[in-house]
Amino acid sequence: MSTREEVAGIVDHTLLKPEATMDDVRTLVEEAKELGAYSVCVSPSMLPLPEDIDLGELHVAVVCGFPSGAVASQIKAAEAALAVACGADEVDMVINVGAAVSGDFDAVEADIRAVRDAMPFGLLKVIIESAALSDEQIVAACEAAERAGADYVKTSTGFHPAGGASVHAISLMAQTVGDRLGVKASGGIRDGKFATELIVAGATRLGLSGTRAVLDTL
Repeated sequence: MSTREEVAGIVDHTLLKPEATMDDVRTLVEEAKELGAYSVCVSPSMLPLPEDIDLGELHVAVVCGFPSGAVASQIKAAEAALAVACGADEVDMVINVGAAVSGDFDAVEADIRAVRDAMPFGLLKVIIESAALSDEQIVAACEAAERAGADYVKTSTGFHPAGGASVHAISLMAQTVGDRLGVKASGGIRDGKFATELIVAGATRLGLSGTRAVLDTL
C-alpha cells in the first residue's frame, strides 16, 4: 500500500478536541470526502449528526470512555449503545489502562466484553494505550480484546502523556492478533513517512487529525 488513494482509504479522519463545534464537524466531513478517507471519528456528543450533513460513503466512528478509560464498564456500555443508536458505525473504546498495568486482564476482558455486548451491531476498536504498557502488557491486552469479541486493537488515544503510536507497538500488536483482528495506529502520526512505516509494520487503519499533511508527504 503506497498510493495516496490507498492510504486515504484506511484513514479515520479525526476530530476529538473538546472545544470542537458542529461547524468543525461539518468541515471535517467535507475534508474527509475530498481526501477519500474511510470515516470520520468524532466525540459522542456530536451524534446524531444533523440531517444537513451529507456523509456520502463515509462511515462514522465515535469514541467511548475517552480519553482515560477510567470509567465504569456499565457507563462505557451505555455510551456505546447510545452512540450506535445515534448513527455510529464504529466505536473506539479505551480499556481500563490501570487494570492492564496491574496485570488484571480478566478485568480488561470483562470491560471490553461489556461494550461488545451492548452494541447490537457495529465495529468495535479497542484502544490499549500502548505507550503506557510494557510489551507483555500490550500482548495480553490484545489477547483480552480478541477474547472479548473486538474487531480491532488500536494503539492510542493521542491524549496520553506517554505518547502515541510506534512502529514497535504496531508490529507487536499485529503479530499478536494476526489477520483475525484489524490493527489501528493513532496518536502522533504527522507525516507520510511515519504512516507508511506503521502500515508496513501491520497497521490496517490509521487515525489521523492531520490527514491532508500526511497524504501530501507520502
